[in-house]
Amino acid sequence: MVLRAPAPRRPRSRAAVLATLGTVAAAALLTGCGGASADDAAAEQRSFPLGGKQRLTIEADNSRLVLQPADVKDVEVTRRVDGWAVFGSGPEPRWTMTDGTLKLELECSGLITDCEAEHVVKVPRGVALSVRDGNGDVTADGFDTALEVDTSNGGVTVRNVTGPLRLSTENGEIKGTGLGSRQVTAVTSNGGQRLAFTTAPDRLEATSDNGDVDVELPRATYKVRAEADNGEARVDVPRDDTSAHTVTARTSNGGITLRTAN
Repeated sequence: MVLRAPAPRRPRSRAAVLATLGTVAAAALLTGCGGASADDAAAEQRSFPLGGKQRLTIEADNSRLVLQPADVKDVEVTRRVDGWAVFGSGPEPRWTMTDGTLKLELECSGLITDCEAEHVVKVPRGVALSVRDGNGDVTADGFDTALEVDTSNGGVTVRNVTGPLRLSTENGEIKGTGLGSRQVTAVTSNGGQRLAFTTAPDRLEATSDNGDVDVELPRATYKVRAEADNGEARVDVPRDDTSAHTVTARTSNGGITLRTAN
């Protein structure tokens, strides 16, 4: 009787491994891992003392933000989180407050992931607000204090605000309605701007690298500078170089429309 050693197992090719992983991932998707929806998730609530500070800074990542002034003593946050990960972990949300900075984070990692979060933040009235969001839309409504919003990937929407405004996004659109702010700066890298004012601003600077700039202004005279490198600049508001209301609009690729509100 001759004993033969078993033939050595040949290592699986990279293509075979990837195919197997793809099959497993597809099976996970087909067996119940649907699209993430924070709207349908259970709500969690928490309050964070501001310690008498007159400015709140919010640093967020991978979350949609809804910001509201309210008759509250502390900063009140409601969060909803949903999602899943294949060959990874998440969603894992975290919220912390340190020295006036509120951090709202969501970790979600793996071969395939689909995670979503929304944070509704109620801010004590009279507190100025600075917001930095890595990935997610930001909506702010009703603020009469200074408001700064900066997002890398997401749109910015502001409504019914009267305090000084600084808005910027690298990838997304800026939309503003019911604006009564006297000082406004809006900057987009890839995205247009649509701004509608109820009060003539003293200074407006609206700049876009790639996108249209559309501004609706109350009836008044304006000192206007409109520059469109690759597009048409239409100015349909009364112009006066001695006006106290200065409007500067620039776009590298796109059109500019400045018009009087009906």
